[in-house]
Amino acid sequence: MKKIIIILFIFSLIMIFNTKEKDILIPNNAIRFRVVANSNSIKDQQEKLIIKDKIEKDIYTLIKDAKNTQDVDYILKNNINKIENIVDSYNVKYKINYGYNYFPTKNYKGVIYPKGNYESLVITLGEGLGDNFWCVLFPPLCLLDNEREDVGEVEYKLYVKELLDKF
Repeated sequence: MKKIIIILFIFSLIMIFNTKEKDILIPNNAIRFRVVANSNSIKDQQEKLIIKDKIEKDIYTLIKDAKNTQDVDYILKNNINKIENIVDSYNVKYKINYGYNYFPTKNYKGVIYPKGNYESLVITLGEGLGDNFWCVLFPPLCLLDNEREDVGEVEYKLYVKELLDKF
């Protein structure tokens, strides 16, 4: 009897430690957002963040009532001029590409963002040789990062799962 209990106990431990929480994957039809800085100089990185913050706020105002990626796609395509006007106000050389752009694999707070070409709004400032800011624009995962910097991995994963189930 002791052997059976020990075997069952060991089997239970193996099952517990081999059970890995299912990774959360962002759907392929998500729309991403990226701003690439001219360089990694302090000035260029600050400029990237200022422009990113302004564009992000304006985009959220535009897409806050969107129900799906088709809504967001339509809104963005019809408001590219507003985004260009924002960047124009900073007097920097830039390129805007709304379409399919390559993103490397990212793992952020336990959520996997696989590499690939994704529908995205990419703004490249100057030569585009600096570090970039990126997030998922729709479903609106960027919002979570903007709301609280101190969100832990578990809370982030629960929020992402809830948001993805909604959309």
